[in-house]
Amino acid sequence: MSSTVTETAGAVSQTDTSRLINDVVIKVATANGSGSTSSNLILLRSIFKMGIPVSGKNLFPSNIEGLPTWFTIRANEDGWTAQRIRTDFMIAMNPQTVEEDVAELEPGAILIVNESLSARVNRDDITVYSVPFDAIVKETGADIRLRKKIVNMVYVGVIARLLHMEMDAVAAGIDHQFGSKPKAVELNRNAAVAGYDWAEKNLEEQHLFRLQTSDKTDGQILTEGNDATALGMMFGGATVVAWYPITPSSSVCEALMQYMAKYRHDPETGKATYAIVQAEDEIASIGMVLGASWAGARSFTATSGPGISLMAEMAGLSYFAEIPAVIVDVQRMGPSTGLPTRTSQGDIMSAYNLSHGDCKHVLLLPANVRECYEFAMEALKLAEQLQTLVFLMSELDFGMNYSLSDPFDPPTEPLSRGKVLSAEDVERLGTFERYADVDGDGIGYRTLPGTDHAKASFFTRGTGHNTAGNYSESSEIWQGNLDRLSRKFDTARTLVPQPIIEEEEGIPLGIIGYGSSDSPTQEARGLLEARHGIKTNYLRLRALPIGKEVEEFIERHQAVYVIDQNRDGQMATILRGEIFNLAPKIRSVRHYNGMPLDAETVVGLIADQEAGKEVGR
Repeated sequence: MSSTVTETAGAVSQTDTSRLINDVVIKVATANGSGSTSSNLILLRSIFKMGIPVSGKNLFPSNIEGLPTWFTIRANEDGWTAQRIRTDFMIAMNPQTVEEDVAELEPGAILIVNESLSARVNRDDITVYSVPFDAIVKETGADIRLRKKIVNMVYVGVIARLLHMEMDAVAAGIDHQFGSKPKAVELNRNAAVAGYDWAEKNLEEQHLFRLQTSDKTDGQILTEGNDATALGMMFGGATVVAWYPITPSSSVCEALMQYMAKYRHDPETGKATYAIVQAEDEIASIGMVLGASWAGARSFTATSGPGISLMAEMAGLSYFAEIPAVIVDVQRMGPSTGLPTRTSQGDIMSAYNLSHGDCKHVLLLPANVRECYEFAMEALKLAEQLQTLVFLMSELDFGMNYSLSDPFDPPTEPLSRGKVLSAEDVERLGTFERYADVDGDGIGYRTLPGTDHAKASFFTRGTGHNTAGNYSESSEIWQGNLDRLSRKFDTARTLVPQPIIEEEEGIPLGIIGYGSSDSPTQEARGLLEARHGIKTNYLRLRALPIGKEVEEFIERHQAVYVIDQNRDGQMATILRGEIFNLAPKIRSVRHYNGMPLDAETVVGLIADQEAGKEVGR
């Protein structure tokens, strides 16, 4: 069977001239290590270069080459690019998963299947295009050793023809991917053109979907959150980085190494003005970061949930000894090893209270790649302003996937080091006590090691200490120190990024979201109103601890749904604990299967609770 088009009841007629313009979900099923990453990114970037808002999400295995992987592209003229459950175009290239890939399709969907697998397709309610990929790539004349590397580019050409994409955009995508390798550019262009030409001659046109040139991505960029975080750390002044590789955070430091190697060298000597160290484990990495920060460097580490667990004791040292530090936590699914390549918001509560005893940390909650960049700089700044540990709570969903963004703005203000005294300051003051609350904000003044003044030195202790840093087991002094740290935490409420609120008067229901939940929640709000007549107001948290704005938002509504991508409703639990008098108003919406959150899930969970079908915890 060289090519077939199947039409049935339940599918949209292939003779219908109506189309969905610039609104399609494409899913590519291949095997890990088959070379499909480049092809998928080229397809993604080609759509972007046509001016159509688009995102790409990679679902890949956590262990060995050869296991199934899926790449999902969502293009939407209106900018809704969060996960969507329904797939419109499935490209089935993997014999291990072809049955389940076909079974997942809803009636009316379109399947592009490798001819060798077409006999395993048994559905009459979808449109099926069978394509002899191996034969097409053979006709390109490519060396037999290279055919496996470029066969995936054939499906790029096939789907480009079926969706009426511009081949100039595909060529631009190939140039972007392989620009420094002319032979690779030529090979991949030939394969894409071969697929396009074959489809034009052999496949009946589909009338459901079309991609056409738009201008919705003008001036925008397409990038990953981890890369954006690395860029923000460089612009934020990080000079010492210690890390231990762990999915999905490793690419933060890998990207930073490339940026620093290019931009961070002394112009006269050519020597590096930074240090990036791969430590022997996560405990060593946070120890190096605290040591470097204590010595005056801006330092951070990047890790994920298992690493956070190992860093607990050092987190308490940072909090109590008041040593600035930043931990980038690119969250994945736990507990234990869990699902290393699935996304989650499961570290919120553990990071917020990491360590034993009375301990609370500042958490920044980026919702997109631009905020990964901005909050990286902000985390370094806040750590020194507050003299404490700050978490940047990224997520696999946008950390390792490509998203649209406005371009990043370079910083325009000089770095702020917080309350650091020079030798001249100490001389002028005449006295210096490291842990004294001089200004009433809970934040003491500090000196850096090597400050040339006899009164500038102090002991940095993880044990009980008085305002001068001297050892003490006095109950009164101990309690006073903890009270001062609480005042510092209250000061943090006024310094962290404030929530973004979208609100109209007279609407009784509110939604609180954070992180990657933002985009699907925004899309869901429109669907809730259109389908169920449920209007909502919205507050997006951008940091913990919360300020009065959150309490006032909850107070103004009859009920507020808190969206969490974890089983236990961690953010809802935190809000109930901190605003206990309003706890009955807080309802929990939870999504925790490891897949990115989608608008349909939000709509269903809220509509069910509004209908009394489920009682929120």
